[in-house]
Amino acid sequence: MDSERRKRLIQLQRMEITEAEVYTKLAKRQKNPKNKDILEKIAIQENAHYNILRKSTGIDVNPSKIRVSLHVMASVLFGLTFSLKLMEKIEKSAAKEYRDLGLDDIAKEEDEHEQKLLSLLEEDALNYLSSVILGLSDALVELTGALAGLTLAFQELKIVALAGLVTGIAASFSMAASEFLATKEENSGRSPIKAAIFTGVAYLFTVILLVTPYLFLDDNSDMILGLEPHFQALCATLIIGLLIIAKFNFYVSIAQDHSFKQRFTEMTAILIVVTSISFVIGVILRDWFAI
Repeated sequence: MDSERRKRLIQLQRMEITEAEVYTKLAKRQKNPKNKDILEKIAIQENAHYNILRKSTGIDVNPSKIRVSLHVMASVLFGLTFSLKLMEKIEKSAAKEYRDLGLDDIAKEEDEHEQKLLSLLEEDALNYLSSVILGLSDALVELTGALAGLTLAFQELKIVALAGLVTGIAASFSMAASEFLATKEENSGRSPIKAAIFTGVAYLFTVILLVTPYLFLDDNSDMILGLEPHFQALCATLIIGLLIIAKFNFYVSIAQDHSFKQRFTEMTAILIVVTSISFVIGVILRDWFAI
C-alpha cells in the first residue's frame, strides 16, 4: 500500500471512530427509546467501518475528543437532529472518498443507511419548528416595527421599553392562543398545547432580546456617532434582530436542508421594510398629536 492511500484510510478511520463515539454518547443521553435505538445502530455501523479500515491500515487510532465534545454540546444547545445533520454535512465528502479508494460497499452505506436512520429521528424541536418560526418571525416583524414607531413618537427609553414589553407580552399570549386553536383544527398529529407553548415562548424570548437595549441605555447617555440614546437603542435592536435571523436561519438550513441565503435575505428585507414604514408612521403620529 502506498503512503498516500494509507494516509487517506487513516483519516477515514479516525472519522469513523469519532462518529461512533459521538453516536454512542448521544444514545446514552436519549430518553426516547426509538431515538436511542437508532443512534446505537448507527454507532455499531460506524464501528464496523472502523474495523474494516483497521484491517487495511494495521493500526488503531483514537477519536477526536474536540469534535466529540462539540457535537455533544451542539445537541444540548440546538437539539439532537441539528447536531447529527451538522456532522453529516461536515463529512459529506466521505462517500466520494470511499469510492475513490475502491470501498464502494462502505460508500453505499454512508449514502443510504445513515440518512435512512437519521430521517426516523423524532424530536419536538423539529416537529414544532413551524410553531417556533411563527412566534419568532411575528415577534421580529411586529415588535421591531412597534419599537421603531414608539422610539420616534416618545423618544424616551423607559417609556418605549415599557410599551414594548406590555405589547410584546400580550402579543405572545395572543399568538400562543391562536396557534393552539389553529393546531387543534389541522389534525396533523401535533399537540395543540405544545404548539402553543413553542409559539408563545419563541415570541416572548424574541421580545425580551429586542427590548433589552432600551432597558440598559439611559436617556442622559452621551451621543455615539451623532446618534441620541433612543436612536442608539433602536440601532442596537435592529442588530439584535439581524443576529436572531442569522442564527435561526442557520439552524433551519442545517436541520431542514433549506437555503440559508434565501431565507436570511427574505426575513431581513421584511424586517427593514416594516421598520422603515413604522419609523415614518411614528414621525407622522408625533407631529399629528404634537407630542
